[in-house]
Amino acid sequence: MNARKARRPEDLTHDLDAYVHWFVVPGATPDGRFLTLTLFAECDSTARIARDTTTVFLRGAVTDEVMYDARLAVSELVGNVVNHVVPDRHRAQPGGSRRIDVTFKLYPKWLFIGVTDEDSAPPLLPQGDMFSPELVGELGEAVLADSGRGLMITQRVATSVWWTPGERGGKTVWCRFDFNSGAEDRPH
Repeated sequence: MNARKARRPEDLTHDLDAYVHWFVVPGATPDGRFLTLTLFAECDSTARIARDTTTVFLRGAVTDEVMYDARLAVSELVGNVVNHVVPDRHRAQPGGSRRIDVTFKLYPKWLFIGVTDEDSAPPLLPQGDMFSPELVGELGEAVLADSGRGLMITQRVATSVWWTPGERGGKTVWCRFDFNSGAEDRPH
């Protein structure tokens, strides 16, 4: 018998109930859908839950390509919080969990995703020169920076990436996906 059993929908529901709080904006108009998800960095399945929630939220609303790119961006941004964020001193609690809020805003022409953490330090992109793919050749891994790759990946798949400071500390890293005219980015 396989030690790893297949994930069942009930397992995902249990994870979501245990680690996630869903907030749907009441009275959302047909022009937009909104969702806020609260996760905790210390949960073993934080990034998976964020990806799965992205799929559920976007299912039937965007193409598979946009969904894949959005899942990748969410995974990278949440992974950055899990691996790098140290809460601001006034927000840290001894033994407390690090909170991650993921916000989805879907409009007919755009998808906005924001990942909020408790660290006021700005996100950092890798420093140094970029190498042309022709110059890198077979040694691509050797020239990758040790940090900042998640933001670089997110910049590649999203239309735009930026960050905003929080009013009481912390920050939100945002990414936006543009749907060209809407017809080719929407499922048929």
